[in-house]
Amino acid sequence: MTVSWPLRRLADLALAILGIAALGVLLALGARIGWHAVENSTIAALADGRDVPVPETAAPRLLLARAHFLMVRDRFDEAQPLVDHLARTDQGALAVAGLYDLANARLARAIAHLEQTEIDPAIPLVRLAKAGYRAALERDPGFWDAKYNLDIAMRLIRDFPQIEQEPQDDAQETPKRLWTDLPGLPRGLP
Repeated sequence: MTVSWPLRRLADLALAILGIAALGVLLALGARIGWHAVENSTIAALADGRDVPVPETAAPRLLLARAHFLMVRDRFDEAQPLVDHLARTDQGALAVAGLYDLANARLARAIAHLEQTEIDPAIPLVRLAKAGYRAALERDPGFWDAKYNLDIAMRLIRDFPQIEQEPQDDAQETPKRLWTDLPGLPRGLP
């Protein structure tokens, strides 16, 4: 049985289109693998201790690696924007990891201050660590490690409610009369 010329031509055209589509998919996957290799080398460089800059538009896992690099070196002010950017992304697990990691770094630095009896610089670090643990727990309420570390931070520096006093002229008030001024009661004399 012979195949007619138009059907054979149509089959060849379909095969060519399929081949071009497969080549396109292979090129896209190759580019993606190459991009992941670049990201992995950047993460490895940061893990080795080399200061590799990462733009805020980078992939979330690169932001987390750079933030961790900065946290380990007590550069919290530089790590905070990266963690904030992570928290705004849809990457829930990476955002929780970033918040938790920054809170741990701050708590570790606060404990180092407390071991040297430097209480004043430790107080804000503990409060920021507690805020970080709470933010991580808002995103992942079942995160047991964050609950445990929050409990430790709560025991280090207690949160007492602030008493708000209304501005009054307490000094201008007349002192209240004591029982010694009441008639008929002893005035304290023998």
